[in-house]
Amino acid sequence: MSEERGSTHAKRAAYDLRQRIVKGEMPGGTRLYEVALAEELAISRTPVREAMSRLAEEGLLERARGGGFVVRSFSQADVVDAIELRGVLEGTALRLAAEAGASDKAITDARQVLARIDTALATGDVAMLDPYAELNALFHEEMAALCPSGIVRRELDRVKSLPFASPSAFVFKRLDSPAMINSLVIAQAQHHAMIDAIEAREGFRAEALAREHARIARANLEARAKSAEEGHPALALIVE
Repeated sequence: MSEERGSTHAKRAAYDLRQRIVKGEMPGGTRLYEVALAEELAISRTPVREAMSRLAEEGLLERARGGGFVVRSFSQADVVDAIELRGVLEGTALRLAAEAGASDKAITDARQVLARIDTALATGDVAMLDPYAELNALFHEEMAALCPSGIVRRELDRVKSLPFASPSAFVFKRLDSPAMINSLVIAQAQHHAMIDAIEAREGFRAEALAREHARIARANLEARAKSAEEGHPALALIVE
């Protein structure tokens, strides 16, 4: 029972720390102190230590000299590489899914999510961006779940755990240019094409579409860096 409680505390601590990092509450370079975190979370030091080790495996923390951990900082090149890697892994996942074949129910569920995204986009209103981001993430989760390889799914989950490599990391929070609107329209067209390719068991087409799709996130990152829009919280992890 005590081991189960310790595991639960470690998971809760990892979730709490991950959320703080993703939201920019702990910028890159922040030193984490085991004792202080244990007191703050009202748990023992052991699950805190396990949580920090887990986040280090995910790439959000790194071991500090002399012990302990610090929030990892990333370069712009690191962010681009992470997005590219997500595209490669997602492409592999979709190719394997198409080759293995997806059930009619899985295809129907994915199309229902896309229909909800179509409805949101049709409003053309900035209020649809939050639901769009949530539905976009859901669609990508459903696509990944179709992959028959547990190894590929786990590695994809690992890279998507980085705050700037998730499918909805750089969805804009406002629509004040044709380019922003166009990026969403193109992304949705690619979504439809990906599920079409999986249903038709066209593995290489599904893979190519997923890799190209990831480039939209890269373009949005570059556009956001040049715009006056308030930065994504995860940008606090990026150093020049």
